[in-house]
Amino acid sequence: QVQLVESGGGSVQAGGSLRLSCAASGHAASANSMGWFRQAPGKEREGVAVIYTGGGHNATHYADSVKGRFTIAHDNGKSTVYLQMNSLDTEDTAMYYCAANTGSSWWPPFEYNYKGQGTQVTVSS
Repeated sequence: QVQLVESGGGSVQAGGSLRLSCAASGHAASANSMGWFRQAPGKEREGVAVIYTGGGHNATHYADSVKGRFTIAHDNGKSTVYLQMNSLDTEDTAMYYCAANTGSSWWPPFEYNYKGQGTQVTVSS
């Protein structure tokens, strides 16, 4: 089992920045990849970013909608994944969820086998 707890959400004006954190516990070391996905009211889940955490390299992948604005990073010592979000737009408003995968799946992160409870991000114009 892997437990995930997100933090760092909040309200920000367009153009601003937020950093989300996801602390993993339990058998966090068994996760091969971790990532973020989001869901806005009335919309489908959207993969945001993933990072390989299985050791050896930290490959990443981003949705086109956030590429160049968001950065995912992993602190192996703290079993924590971060999502730095810059140049936020009102379209980024959503509930953001952290996910961890102990299998071989890579994308999208909402298909990972462990998910957190989510943290709300609201961007106002």
